[in-house]
Amino acid sequence: MTKKKENTATKHTPETKNNGQETVKNKKGKTRKQEKTSTAGTKEEVEKLTNELAEAKDKYLRLYSEFDNYRKRTAKEKLDMMQTAGERIITELLPVLDDFGRAGKSSDAKDEDSIVEGINLIAQKLEKTLQAQGLKEMETPAGTDFDPELHEAITQIPAPESKLKGKIVDTIEKGYYLGDKVIRFAKVVTGS
Repeated sequence: MTKKKENTATKHTPETKNNGQETVKNKKGKTRKQEKTSTAGTKEEVEKLTNELAEAKDKYLRLYSEFDNYRKRTAKEKLDMMQTAGERIITELLPVLDDFGRAGKSSDAKDEDSIVEGINLIAQKLEKTLQAQGLKEMETPAGTDFDPELHEAITQIPAPESKLKGKIVDTIEKGYYLGDKVIRFAKVVTGS
């Protein structure tokens, strides 16, 4: 029995050391080489893994922020697109609205009262329809400061009064907003 205890006691004991390796005997008596782990090596590995983890977290946060910005931007673009979806059709209907206004002004004869009334009713109905879609008329009374962001100067005339120099004298064609966006600039005459 004492022999068996000696064999089991020397089962995995190191015999010699070579360049950071140990020779170990297993229970059958065969030897194999096993690398020793140094504490300096594990500290470097831990530090390396910690740095990689920090980089991965930073990359994750950047990607998350970038995606969040993308989501917000596309939501805003979608909202803008929905608000101005009818811009093209409304822009095409504006000349019709202008023609109704001109026809109402030019046909003021007494015998044509019913025609004038009909044209005015159609113009009002069309105007209400466009307003329901977000169309707003731009106010440009005489004496308003000229703003190139809102107005388009067609021509300049000598100002009838000195206070009208550099200001709007007359509006040739009305300007319109769709929501808060200018979809047609007001065509105006300015005083010089």
